[in-house]
Amino acid sequence: MAHVRLFRHYIHLPFIILGLIDFGVLILAFCLTVFFKYFGDVSFFTDNVGFVFPSAVVFALSNLLVMIALAVHQSRFEEGMTGMMLRTIMSLIVSLPVSGLAFLVAGEWLWYLGATDVLTTASVFGFFFLGIARTLFFALAGKETFKRRVLVLGAGSRALQLLEDLQSPFSRKGFTLEGFVPINGEPLKVGEEHLVHPANTIQQYALKNRINEIVVAVDDRRKRLPMDDLLECKMEGIRIVDGASFYESESRKVALEMISHGWLVFSDGFTVSTVSGFGKRALDMIAAGFLLIAGLPLMLLTVIAIKIEDGLRAPVLYSQERVGLNGKVFKVHKFRSMRTDAEKGGAVWAQKNDTRVTRVGEFIRKVRIDELPQIFNVLNGTMAFVGPRPERPVFVQQLAKKIPFYNERHRVKPGITGWAQLCFAYADNEEDSREKLRYDLYYIKNHSLLLDLLIIIQTVEVVLFKKGSR
Repeated sequence: MAHVRLFRHYIHLPFIILGLIDFGVLILAFCLTVFFKYFGDVSFFTDNVGFVFPSAVVFALSNLLVMIALAVHQSRFEEGMTGMMLRTIMSLIVSLPVSGLAFLVAGEWLWYLGATDVLTTASVFGFFFLGIARTLFFALAGKETFKRRVLVLGAGSRALQLLEDLQSPFSRKGFTLEGFVPINGEPLKVGEEHLVHPANTIQQYALKNRINEIVVAVDDRRKRLPMDDLLECKMEGIRIVDGASFYESESRKVALEMISHGWLVFSDGFTVSTVSGFGKRALDMIAAGFLLIAGLPLMLLTVIAIKIEDGLRAPVLYSQERVGLNGKVFKVHKFRSMRTDAEKGGAVWAQKNDTRVTRVGEFIRKVRIDELPQIFNVLNGTMAFVGPRPERPVFVQQLAKKIPFYNERHRVKPGITGWAQLCFAYADNEEDSREKLRYDLYYIKNHSLLLDLLIIIQTVEVVLFKKGSR
């Protein structure tokens, strides 16, 4: 399998292996640095390695967390090895104060993190060692090592949609698509060049071609499904999965066109518990409190900048009605980034290069400072730190009529940041809202504290690289 499910979130196996390799390499780099600076004798160092190891682990963990935040491992598939190493340099630099902060908190057992020259030297060693280890990993593993061989059963409308999505820039695919097996009586929608015609049974074809997984993407599963053949495949250890679940695990979003109310009811996920609710609220308060302290200087500077541009009497905040948990309307607060008469003609979608945006507003939107007042929405409980972005009632009414399951996004509290914000750009029309709903449903279905932490950490990438801002 090319992905592992941890706390209900799908993570590709190569990313986990790369993370573990990086973790070990960084520990090695730190230990070597301390060895050459303080010990010099192997036996003396091994006798005292227990005093060095905690600092090495914290150093490696700090770097790994920053790498996750900057999406270092994913960048290998999007930007190549060069882009991956450039992000690694940034991560090593950013993690220096993180390691220093750990020393201030627990200096009595992290002695070696207090030496600035040790941290910088270990970071330099780490960069070169990471480059070597990653090069060897990709050379030995190869592109296809962790990929499953997948056969799709069906060649109708559902199969065609699956094919079209798989042909789009699915840059993190964990599989190799063998082809589509047409079902008798089902209208053909998939082109002949993608079709597979087994000479005998599907089981024999799957064993001969070393198929690891069969995806059932038939338009009507109540008819013409070769259950005996599929059962034989399953008994041979071949995984059988329906098209919607396969789409979810590979793309980390939900296929609106493939699901039904029955799928929502019987699929795993969409669970709520008191313990997880308490944990999420605690995480919200901690994250909001930290962001309030860290962002207070920026908030004060933003107030001053808005007043300078628009005058002392100009409003600083912009309050707007949004739809929250269970469809309840609440007021969300943001720094005003548009002219005061921006919506004199009524509510309209925000556009790219919107002429209503002020000069200060253009800047604070790009770096997401305009969202900071929503911290108070998190503190008063109308919003969570992580969740679907809240939408205006007028747009919700329009979209709910046109997009299936749109109101399901109101099953959880809306958030300052969310899974859709990490994975998709700004939504300014119905089709974009439909795409973002696919990611929102994935989050609602699979939400956990681990996924919330992952989203919070990777939001740093969104802010630094202005991903999705408009």
